[in-house]
Amino acid sequence: MDEKKSPSKRPAARYPEKVTPYYASLIDPRDPDDPLGRMVIPSADERLPSPHLSLDPLLEARHTPVPRLIRRYPDRALLLVTGECASYCRFCFRKRILGKLGPISKPELDRVVEYLSYHPQVSEVLVSGGDPLTLGNARLDAILSALRSVRTIEVIRVSTRMPAVLPSRITKKLAAVLAKHHPLYVTTHFNHPREVTRQAERACAILADAGLPLANQTVLLRGVNNSTEVLGELFRKLLRNRVRPYYLFQCDLVEGAGHFRTPIAEGIEIMSELSQSLSGLALPKFVVDLPGGSGKVQLDRDRLDISRPGKTLIRGLDGRVAEYPDILR
Repeated sequence: MDEKKSPSKRPAARYPEKVTPYYASLIDPRDPDDPLGRMVIPSADERLPSPHLSLDPLLEARHTPVPRLIRRYPDRALLLVTGECASYCRFCFRKRILGKLGPISKPELDRVVEYLSYHPQVSEVLVSGGDPLTLGNARLDAILSALRSVRTIEVIRVSTRMPAVLPSRITKKLAAVLAKHHPLYVTTHFNHPREVTRQAERACAILADAGLPLANQTVLLRGVNNSTEVLGELFRKLLRNRVRPYYLFQCDLVEGAGHFRTPIAEGIEIMSELSQSLSGLALPKFVVDLPGGSGKVQLDRDRLDISRPGKTLIRGLDGRVAEYPDILR
């Protein structure tokens, strides 16, 4: 890739580094603060220590009843089918598995199916990783077929960043494989309007034309998209391409990503400004995944106490109040 710094001057990557040639071509090598570059190129800031950050901020390991399956909610579960992505995001909250977790094996998948069969209250499965679309079409079809064999699974979601980082992976053949398993939703991951290129638009059109509903998750990232103008442009572009802005995530408390975080109060203000200029269809929910695996909470002023310096008090879904550090490290 065209790098912003020579290898001798770049900081050594503390966490795995990978970027597709396509995505690298979108980065401006003349701009040391290019927002797309910030998302994939290692920074010395990743080495800044912080007592607030961890490699498993959501304690997913504690919520894994069988290998590969994470269950933090009564009615849905998340399946890790691989630890690979086409590109590695520097803010990834699962960097602990990147490049370390191979494709799910048949015995592992059989055990997941057995667990789901004995837990009929789980009606929705999120297929994630890593990026599921790094797997071949035949393997992906086998995984989805196995999940569909559980009669109590009503909805499947496939989460992918491929339309943003490797849009050529999205083909009509892939879309046909996914469409076989309706109702199936595709969750994309665009963070900046420059990621919505003509190639990305074509990829989204292939999926939408196959009858696959598209929703997008964005992460609020300091120095990338923490402005009303950037996010407003992104959400409008997505909506024009039949991708519904679904979630805007507060950046997780994961090691190596403290420099990406913004105070929650700043995110609340951005959302307030966006609500005055965007239609409801283009306005995502601003949410935080509470530390310790307590689940996602929508961030609004009624649920927050932002008056305490350095931390925000958040009332969770269970009524308990959690402390969320706003220290930007």
